[in-house]
Amino acid sequence: MLTGKHLIAGNWVAGETTFKSEPAHGDVHEFSVGTPAHVDAAVKAAEEAFWSFGYSSRAERAALLNAIADEIEARGEEITAIGTSESGLPEARLQGERGRTTGQLRLFASHIEKGDYLDRRHDEALPDRAPLPRPDLRMIQRPIGPVAVFGASNFPLAFSTAGGDTAAALAAGCPVVVKGHSAHPGTGEIVAQAIDAALKKLGMHPGIFSLIQGGKRDVGQSLVQHPLIKAVGFTGSLAGGRALFDLCAQRPEPIPFFGELGSVNPMFLLPEAVKARGEAIAKGWAGSLTMGAGQFCTNPGIAVIIDSPEADTFVEASTAALSPVGAQTMLTDGIAQAYRAGRDRVAGVTGIQQLLTSTCDLRNATPYLFATTGKEWLDNEILGEEVFGPLGLIVRVSGFDEMMQVAKSLHGQLTCTLHLDAGDTENGRALMPVLERKAGRVLANGFPTGVEVADSMVHGGPYPASTNFGATSVGTLSIRRFLRPVCYQNMPAELLPDDFN
Repeated sequence: MLTGKHLIAGNWVAGETTFKSEPAHGDVHEFSVGTPAHVDAAVKAAEEAFWSFGYSSRAERAALLNAIADEIEARGEEITAIGTSESGLPEARLQGERGRTTGQLRLFASHIEKGDYLDRRHDEALPDRAPLPRPDLRMIQRPIGPVAVFGASNFPLAFSTAGGDTAAALAAGCPVVVKGHSAHPGTGEIVAQAIDAALKKLGMHPGIFSLIQGGKRDVGQSLVQHPLIKAVGFTGSLAGGRALFDLCAQRPEPIPFFGELGSVNPMFLLPEAVKARGEAIAKGWAGSLTMGAGQFCTNPGIAVIIDSPEADTFVEASTAALSPVGAQTMLTDGIAQAYRAGRDRVAGVTGIQQLLTSTCDLRNATPYLFATTGKEWLDNEILGEEVFGPLGLIVRVSGFDEMMQVAKSLHGQLTCTLHLDAGDTENGRALMPVLERKAGRVLANGFPTGVEVADSMVHGGPYPASTNFGATSVGTLSIRRFLRPVCYQNMPAELLPDDFN
């Protein structure tokens, strides 16, 4: 049952005003609007909780992560029902995303129990070293303190209330205050109920987790500027993320802002691959481009191909594959409006060829396909801006040299993809230094919309793909965002953290 309230340190707290959800279908619900006062109460409780939770054992934190996963699974049907209503996503997508959410919670539980993430180091004392002795030095990673997390619009579960940022922070020993996304407040509340139940079941400090719903910009601003918050995790738009990033940098005590802000995720199609399987690549691209109405931050919006008869075939096959795709419901009215604005922005660029157009309105999205030349791409920086939705742009370059120019012109990306066969190896080798400099993940002969939750995954990249190129928001490496190294010099063993043992 929904309460429509905020969860602050184990208590369900109402606000003076409310807002109504805007579901794609089904019942409308009312939720309390968050305020800076709610933020202050939640963050102070998180700071109080840190004095115990930040020094808890890895086994205790692993138990919490597994308990949260259990409680989410116990509410599976309820989460799917409210999630599909609020987002318009199909049941199968919500069920899969719930599995990913519980899976990454359990993955972090296993990861911290192994202890490798602590990066423990020990330089033994050298009392007889000349000209100066060396002290005994030990280093270990320690949690940083309360963390703020902003829920994402496009992933109601995996990047929201108990998503990757929350899982990583809790695994590190950092209490979390979540600013829920107003696109799916009911989903967020039910997941918060699961976390609250897990904390109560284990008898842990209630300030370890809080959820604040709704609110205007003052809520987000007060959260990132609160002096007790030590880091921020964010997935969302470039404009919103950059505004919060600037606020974090302007604080009396600047803090890290780990923002994942999206990208166009270009694909580079090399000649031999296009000759051998251009039509198959086109069909695969169409499926990836339209998956989930194109509402993935790794959606491959750009295909760069060398002009040739085979390129003509690729264009025709891409158009044919996208043409039957019907309208899909987008996550919010605002996202649908932004998609149409992006479509108009691209269509208005000189030299753009419209290959596939359609009509979409209200909360619906249909695919669009455009083409341009390498020269027009290089002359119009606007073409490199993300359009969040099922819109594809084919860039036909005059040759491999111009393909390299296009690659070098890219801003930071989450992913870059190479489609190549054995005869393309030399060109692929030439592109690799450029692509790995531009992106956090480089793929061969695939499509980037699947982000595996694993030890080796990097979901991040140079700005503007993310605000911190040395971090990832997916995979076990993401725990590093919420840790800092501490060195202990000549410290008695009985005063060292238990994790040294």
